[in-house]
Order: sequence, then C-alpha cells, then structure tokens
Amino acid sequence: MAKKRILSGMRPTAPLHLGNYLGALQNWVALQDEYDCFFMSADWHALTSEYRSAGNIQRFARENIAEFIAAGVDPEKSTVFIQSDVPEHTELHMILSCLTPLGWLERVPTYKAQVKELESKGVDNYAFLGYPVLQAADIFLYKGEAVPVGEDQLPHLELTREIARRFNSIFGKQVFPEPKAKLTEIRLLLGLDGRKMSGSYGNGIEIGEEPATVEKKIKSMFTDPARVRRKDPGTPEKCNVWTFHSIFNSSERHAEIAEGCRSAEIGCIDCKTELAGKVQEHLTPIFEKRKELLENPKELDEIIHEGAKKARIVAQETMEEVREAVFNSR
Repeated sequence: MAKKRILSGMRPTAPLHLGNYLGALQNWVALQDEYDCFFMSADWHALTSEYRSAGNIQRFARENIAEFIAAGVDPEKSTVFIQSDVPEHTELHMILSCLTPLGWLERVPTYKAQVKELESKGVDNYAFLGYPVLQAADIFLYKGEAVPVGEDQLPHLELTREIARRFNSIFGKQVFPEPKAKLTEIRLLLGLDGRKMSGSYGNGIEIGEEPATVEKKIKSMFTDPARVRRKDPGTPEKCNVWTFHSIFNSSERHAEIAEGCRSAEIGCIDCKTELAGKVQEHLTPIFEKRKELLENPKELDEIIHEGAKKARIVAQETMEEVREAVFNSR
C-alpha cells in the first residue's frame, strides 16, 4: 500500500533555532517513516516579507537544508528541496490566484496581525496577501493528502481546502484532493528575553551555534525577578529556564529543580549551568553534522539537486493535469 503524501516547509529568513526544531523538525523526522514526505525550504514565501534583504534568502535556504538533514531528516527517505528550484510552484500559484476570491484572503484570521507585527518590513503588498494561495499551490503540486499543522493553523488549511473545491468545481475535474490536517504536538518555547522565540527578534538559540555560544546565551536568560539574592526562594513557573528544563531534562529532575528553586537550594546560576549542559548534549551532534555538510558544499549541492529533480517529476505530472483541466475546459 502506497504511503500517504505530506508536504511541509520553512521560510529561510534566518538560521533555524530551537523553536523551529521542537515545533516542526522533530515532527518531520518522526513522520518520514510513515509518510511519503516532501520537505522544502520555502524561499518564495520568504521573499514576500524579506524582499528588501533578498540577498540573504538563498544562503539561508542552503543552510536550512543542511539543518534539516543534521536534525534527522533523511534525503533517502524524504524529498528535500528548495522551493524556487521547482518553477511549477509559481505557475500553479498564478493559476490559483485567478480563481481565489479576494475576500477569502482578507478574512484569513492572522493576516492583519502579521501585517502589524511585520510593519517595518512593508508587507502590505499583493504577495503577502496572496501568501495562502502560494501555500495551497505548494500542497496541491504534490497532491499532499495530509499537512502537519498545529491547531492555530487550521483556518489556513481550511482555505486551502476551499481553493481545491473551487478549482475542481470550476473545471469539472477532481484534480486536487482536499488535504486533511495532521495535528501535531507543537512545543512552544519563549526566547531568551521572554518573548516568542523568533529569528526576527534575535532572541533564539540557533541549532547550528557553537556550544560555547549556546552556553553564553543560556546564562543570559531571564529568571524569576523575585530572586534577587542567591538565598531568595523563587517561583519556577515564572522562570523560562525551568520551562527549558521540562524539555531537555528528565521529568524527575525537572520536579527536583522546581523544589530546589522554591526552597532556594538551587541558585539561578547553577540551574542555568545544568541546562546549558543538557542543551549542548542535545545540539552538539546537530551542530557537528551541519558543519560537516556546509564544509562539503558539493555533497550538499548534490542533495539539493537530487531533491529538486525528484520534486519536479511529481510537480510536472501535476501541472500536466492542471493545464489539461484549465485550458481544455469549455
């Protein structure tokens, strides 16, 4: 029995950080044995908001592919590629944009919030408004049957399903399946400053950083402001370091740290030092594999080239169906 197909991607706007790793990459690695996976570095999507610094996008795209692989995505099991290496993405996006009502895009729940959040980047443009149409094209091109998403992304997926229904209805052919949500557990991490971890804020721990840099960043993290002195008792629930321990330490040790914080038996410096060791233990193999790939550009380029070639075979087959439906319709 053929595996169901999944398409997912990340925008190459910065090096990947722990939030990307815990929120998506770990799920990708877990899915690749069960599904026929297509994972891409979505550089066209990055361009919709990063057009003023577009020179960085291709560099980040290559680095992100290296980070996918270093984190455990296997190019022998999954198709790994850069979006712009498959020109059919933009062709299908153009066709879908002709039949997607403007009102559907303006009603996307997160659109206005994102425009406000990224105001300094000038994203009040056509491309950013049409971002969900390109997203739909990405999924349809590989006839993705499932899409790994968190609950907050369900409205975006429903829009994709509406576009599929509209296309199939207008042209009288069932070209695109309606993708279903593959709900995944997304562990959210706050950044070093207590805000959402984001490359835009520069408050993350990059998965490809030197171990010494990781340690330095962890030791700069905010803790419970009530712990002014070493012997002051703390409230671990107010401390982002304790949240990190819940992910990188055992549940037993996590509980011990909480009790040690409340009783002031454990100081913030000791707590951060232990955390730094645990995070380094987790990230060092990823750091080393990423470094190896980036120091061997021919190997990385070959992986990217082969991934694009595999993706294009599927994309071209889909576009033949699309052109037949669109241009031979009455």
